Amino acid sequence: MGEERGYWFPAKRYGWGWGLPTRWQGWAVLIAYLLLLGLAILVFRPDRTPVAFLASTGILSLGLVGICWLKGEPPKWRWG
Repeated sequence: MGEERGYWFPAKRYGWGWGLPTRWQGWAVLIAYLLLLGLAILVFRPDRTPVAFLASTGILSLGLVGICWLKGEPPKWRWG
């Protein structure tokens, strides 16, 4: 599906959005996101600085969605 065109993130088969990466670049982005999210948990402890934690989590997540939007298959609602 998305691998033929070089998309890093193919569209989900059901629903809206993207599935797991199909190229190494997508896996690198996903792993970096998870590592940075883990670092945010350590630096901005949710129990001590919830606002900073939520802000950092939101910024990281918006970055991931932005990369998926640019490098992924165009999202649309799919019924299967």
